[in-house]
Amino acid sequence: MNMQNCSNIFSLFCVALVVLIGASALESCREDVGDAVTIKFWALGNEGENVQRLLPEFKRENPSINVIVQQIPWTAAHEKLLTAFAGNSLPDVCQLGNTWIPELSSLGAIEALNGRIARSSTIADSNYFPGIWDTNKIDTTVFGIPWYSDTRLLFYRKDILAKAGFPDGPKSWSDMLTASDRIVHSGEKRYAIFLPTNEWQPLALFGLEAGASLLKNHNTQADFTSKEFGKAFAFLRTFYQKGYAPLSWMEIQNIFQGIGEGYISMYITGPWNIGEFKRRLPSDIQDKWMTAPMPGLDSTHPGSSFAGGSSLVVVKSSREKDAAWKLIEYLSRTSVQLDFYHFTGDLPTVRRAWDDTSFSNNPYMLAFFHQLQYLKTTPKVPEWEQIASKIMIAAEYGATKNMTDSEILTLLNKDVDRVLEKRQWLYEHGKLTQ
Repeated sequence: MNMQNCSNIFSLFCVALVVLIGASALESCREDVGDAVTIKFWALGNEGENVQRLLPEFKRENPSINVIVQQIPWTAAHEKLLTAFAGNSLPDVCQLGNTWIPELSSLGAIEALNGRIARSSTIADSNYFPGIWDTNKIDTTVFGIPWYSDTRLLFYRKDILAKAGFPDGPKSWSDMLTASDRIVHSGEKRYAIFLPTNEWQPLALFGLEAGASLLKNHNTQADFTSKEFGKAFAFLRTFYQKGYAPLSWMEIQNIFQGIGEGYISMYITGPWNIGEFKRRLPSDIQDKWMTAPMPGLDSTHPGSSFAGGSSLVVVKSSREKDAAWKLIEYLSRTSVQLDFYHFTGDLPTVRRAWDDTSFSNNPYMLAFFHQLQYLKTTPKVPEWEQIASKIMIAAEYGATKNMTDSEILTLLNKDVDRVLEKRQWLYEHGKLTQ
């Protein structure tokens, strides 16, 4: 073998060696890419925009997990979720309004989380306000982790309520009526309270506070003709009948202007309006409004309010459930909850976050902290969104129709029973699972 042939053989050997090394390196790269996962996260409304500000730190801690956030408007979210479920195109992790948990769990769309919670060092039921945690449970199974909390209470004009004899706001239903009567008859043209006729929340809230169950017989039948709900309906209707509340939005047009001018003195609303009141009320009114827990049915105070807010769920069809759960645990940390509050104004669900001076030094937030400890949940049925729309119609009838309480509530019962026909059939045939 001459030197030229040896040189050629050595060259071929080197080329082969380079190819083998390159192939090995490429295979190594494939393994690295294979170890990385991508999860899709659907977040709703303003939260969808702001949650992305929290993700760089999550990525730093979890470099092998990529999170793609899709922001969905609240107005389109419910329909999009159901359409995606039908088309098997749900994301890996999703934000849900907590009243949607029963519907999505009944469809088998979301994962039961009890096992993951039991193994978690971040998430435990004791970390949360009981009423908020309960909205995520069906019987003993947990399907969602509370992400932010929401509830409604009383915003009021301190100066006007003080003249009516209630400087700290009314404490009971009787106080609310007394204060309203004094405000309306103070000699100035004004209403006492704004109770929108196109919302179901005030009527349902008063019903729960009066001890009404709303539904009965394992949530298969309406119970709006009960004595308790009848008392709540009569209470709400009094505000319209006596001129304490306007009969339509047209009389107000701008609630902030109405509050600022003293045309409205009380308004039941949520934490999102703290920032709005600060921005939109005149500067000379800023020290004249305050928040207070809901008045109670009687002398018991605070009264009850809704356990509202949003939850995070793992989608059952996801192939990346472990990565989705890591994201939920990260978003449930106290420090991350506080960052999210500063970005959005959404109230934390983790109780420890409320020790922060952002809340302890904020007089408007103290009422929310107290109210979050006195919460009730709406019935956990998949049909709740439809039922809520029927309650809203009944509230509107109470304000605008010349019908008796009994006639309106009987009609409400019939409408809701029609909504629940399938559920009742399933129960009667032993097929109802939740």
